[in-house]
Amino acid sequence: MRSAHLVLCVLARTYLLLWLFGTLVEGARQGQDIKCGACRALVDEMEWAISKVDPKKTIQTGSFRINPDGSQSIREIPLARSEGHLLDLMEDVCERMKDYGEHVDPNSSRKTYIRVASRNGEPMDLSEAKLDSTVTSSLKFACETIAEQNEDEIIEFFSTETENVKDKLCSKRTDLCDHALKMHHDEL
Repeated sequence: MRSAHLVLCVLARTYLLLWLFGTLVEGARQGQDIKCGACRALVDEMEWAISKVDPKKTIQTGSFRINPDGSQSIREIPLARSEGHLLDLMEDVCERMKDYGEHVDPNSSRKTYIRVASRNGEPMDLSEAKLDSTVTSSLKFACETIAEQNEDEIIEFFSTETENVKDKLCSKRTDLCDHALKMHHDEL
């Protein structure tokens, strides 16, 4: 009788430990999902804001001092990709996380974040999205953390026209997205 009780206690503790471990793993994955989603949304919002600037607008950069030979080291660069403009965009890019909702893949239970507010006023299909203030505040917090911790990398990527910024910044440079999640996001 005593050994049966001992076996039941060991089994109960083992089950409890496995359950706790599974809960921790699930929580870590959800944390990874929100960080990845925030990074990818940040990239989308930055790319969209850059595309709205007239490509003919330029800004002068360099030194305004006159060199010994009488020349100046001034050059003109596109305003949209200037460091000052990119820093301005980063000031409120995370505010736009309120325009995103959560989508849970029914097969994998992975969470992705999709835009739920149209930029051009056209209706959007929101049947797959969960609209929740907890989701948007978590996404905004993750975005702000990413922007603060990776400001130099973000400026570097957007100061030049780079392809696949989402993959390069969110997966390769910052490791915020794992490969499986990147592929899942790209399918949406």
